[in-house]
Amino acid sequence: MTELPVAVRAYREEYRREHVPARYKGWPHLLFTFGVGSLVFAACLMQLREVNFVDWLAVPLTALYANFAEYWGHRGPMHHRTRGLRLIYERHTRQHHRFFTAEAMPLEGLRDLRAVLFPPLLMTFFITAFALPIALVLASAASANVAWLFVATALGYFLNYEFLHLAYHLPATHPIARLPLIGRLARLHRAHHDPRLMAQRNFNISYPLGDWVFGTLERGERR
Repeated sequence: MTELPVAVRAYREEYRREHVPARYKGWPHLLFTFGVGSLVFAACLMQLREVNFVDWLAVPLTALYANFAEYWGHRGPMHHRTRGLRLIYERHTRQHHRFFTAEAMPLEGLRDLRAVLFPPLLMTFFITAFALPIALVLASAASANVAWLFVATALGYFLNYEFLHLAYHLPATHPIARLPLIGRLARLHRAHHDPRLMAQRNFNISYPLGDWVFGTLERGERR
């Protein structure tokens, strides 16, 4: 593993000391995110009844909505102080971007998952506060199938987001990190972790559709 820059090493030690509780373990965090998330995803699909073509349109439309929401959420409050959302800015810009820089992307152990994955409480909050109200509106305005497909797709997109983000911060020798698609997307995310670019380029952590549409795509080939 490449030697970490002195500033990054110092901050990682500080972060682990001040922001990672002694009782924290990475595996339960990983299991909650992908285990509980997958169970809820499956439960949503089990509610579907006689889905028609119009109902299925909820899947691509929700995925498109999620991609642009990811883009604007990252470009906005995650990199700019916003009233009521300061914690998001602190956790992302002030912590995540100091823990991981373009020269020091891989995590060093399971306890570092604390700096990558959304906290379980925050994950639960987002699902309850954002997916549930929209699903209720869709159930009333369209159909129950559309509502369930919206929740399932939104949750599936979130799990995909978390998986990809984690993959970008795995050691380069890890089998997942060596997959061709992961490698290409990881280069985009590494460019975003350059302090000169982080507030200007590559705000899509998953697929760079929003960056392509809004002209903020940096392919990571020049450093």
